[in-house]
This record gives sequence, structure tokens and C-alpha cells, in this order.
Amino acid sequence: MTTGPGDPPPDLYQVLGVGPAASGEEITRAWRARARAEHPDARPRDTGAPARFRALAEAYQVLGDPARRAAYDQAAGHTPRPRPAATEPQRPTAAGPPAGAPGAPLRAGPVRVEPLGPAPAPEPGADEEDWLAWLVLGFLAGGRERPW
Repeated sequence: MTTGPGDPPPDLYQVLGVGPAASGEEITRAWRARARAEHPDARPRDTGAPARFRALAEAYQVLGDPARRAAYDQAAGHTPRPRPAATEPQRPTAAGPPAGAPGAPLRAGPVRVEPLGPAPAPEPGADEEDWLAWLVLGFLAGGRERPW
């Protein structure tokens, strides 16, 4: 971000529209939403859009990197972000975590795949790969519809 010699540097949190206590995920979400809205391709007639987009990109480069963000917070005098409290990991029960919970395995019921019909024969003069694909499709159809 370019500022004049007497201008104070802009607050990067205000540029992205988040507070100093925002998590990394919140910063990324704000960056994506603002970048989509301010992108010069989305605003072709707006002459200020490229400068605003560059400011957003530079703010995200600093705030998106934890080390650079900590240095910026210290230099700008922002209070340190509270760290999340350490919690004891949850032990899965015999049945496992409930479906849809974070960390729960995906479960699917039985899947039945039915062929759509015999594979069309390749055109005369087709290369070897087309013939092999045709044979494989016939094999995958369960051998009911033999292509030969």
C-alpha cells in the first residue's frame, strides 16, 4: 500500500473489514468476499478498483501469514489475540462420533450401478485405444452385452 510521506499507514484490519481478534478463517473469508467485490474485472468502469484491490491483496498478504500478522500487531500496537483454550481431545465412543460431526467418518449405504446399455462400436479406422476402450466397456457391462 502506498501512502504519502505524512500519511499514517492504513489499518489492515479495517481494509479487510475484520477486527484484530479475527481468526485466520475469518480473515480468509473476508479477503475472498472483498476481493470478489472489488476486483477490477468485476468493476471495469471504476478507475479506483485496481488500487482498492491492491490494498486488499497487500492487507491479506500480511494478515494471512501468522508470523507477519504477529509482527504487524506488535508494530501497530494491537492487543495480542487471545489463544483458544486448550481442550482435552474428545474420545470417540464405541459407536463413534455422531454422523455429521467434525471428524466423523463418511458413511454411505449400498450403491448399485447399472450399465446404460451396450457401448457403441468405434468408427472404422479408429485407433487401438478406441478399440481397447470399447472392449473394456463391454467387460464392465458384466459380459451380458458382448461387443463382439
